[in-house]
Amino acid sequence: MTGKQAPQNAAEEGGMTRENNRLDQAARAAWMSWVGGMTQDEIARELGVSRQTAQRLAAQAMAAGIVKVRIDHPLTECLELAGRLRSRFGLRQAEVSPEEAGLSGVAMLTAEFIESQLGRAEPITLAIGTGRTLRAGVAQMRRMDCAQHRIVSLTGNIAQDGSAAYYNVLFALSDLVTAHSYPLMVPVIAATAEEREALHRQPGNRRVMDMAANADVALIGLGDFGPRAPLQQDRFLTGAEVRALADQGAVGEILGHAYDARGQMLPRDERVASAPLPDPARALIVAAARGPDKHAALLGALRSGLINGAICDAGTARWVLDQPSRDD
Repeated sequence: MTGKQAPQNAAEEGGMTRENNRLDQAARAAWMSWVGGMTQDEIARELGVSRQTAQRLAAQAMAAGIVKVRIDHPLTECLELAGRLRSRFGLRQAEVSPEEAGLSGVAMLTAEFIESQLGRAEPITLAIGTGRTLRAGVAQMRRMDCAQHRIVSLTGNIAQDGSAAYYNVLFALSDLVTAHSYPLMVPVIAATAEEREALHRQPGNRRVMDMAANADVALIGLGDFGPRAPLQQDRFLTGAEVRALADQGAVGEILGHAYDARGQMLPRDERVASAPLPDPARALIVAAARGPDKHAALLGALRSGLINGAICDAGTARWVLDQPSRDD
């Protein structure tokens, strides 16, 4: 038994030696390629092998785990943050842009999101909100032939004084795409609750609101209640009205409706004339937000359960993920 065992061990040892030699050669090929920056022809000449063998050695090094790849780029963190947002808040979609890209980065992701939805072959209804971030996103879009789709406005397009709402996105989007567009012909905030009810009873507005409620996808902006609150800047509410909502705990608003840091909606302002959001259990509802002013607004929206998707910058994503899931 002992006499027969020695050759077997010798054979095994020889096989291990050959395998180690191959790995050593693969490691050298990998080092020349990824560290030395040499071409496959240069590696082949250096090792005295064919070009095909040099390629095979580099592939073997990767398969054996000798090569560890790390992408040291801001987008790496963005992808990680997006994954954490999806996991933490149960989102269907999350996109994060590098912080240093500023508004342009979030606008680019917003444009890509709209294009991806309108690029679908099957007809969809896209409900669209309003705001500076969404408007900047539309400005980065390409022209699209997508007549199979419908785009409906979630908000009115008129201020209380009768002037046009500049940051209404539907009209800017309609100039770029061939999808059928359906504006909501009401003020953003009516003068009285009775006026809003009368406007909502009009057949044209009722059809648009029904389409919005049954939309497949919704894209919205988020307002805040800081010193530059969009509802005040755009003259939809007075400074006193904005401060009163902030005193009640408002940190953000969706389509004019305010909510607090826990994501709880404050008592509804019956003058707000926006259409209802679709059910997030059925539709994809994505909010776009950027910068410190929108930190608390995005967190509250995520906690509310009204949205199941987010587009933001890395600084906003980091801040949101550093907070507890619920503000107790």
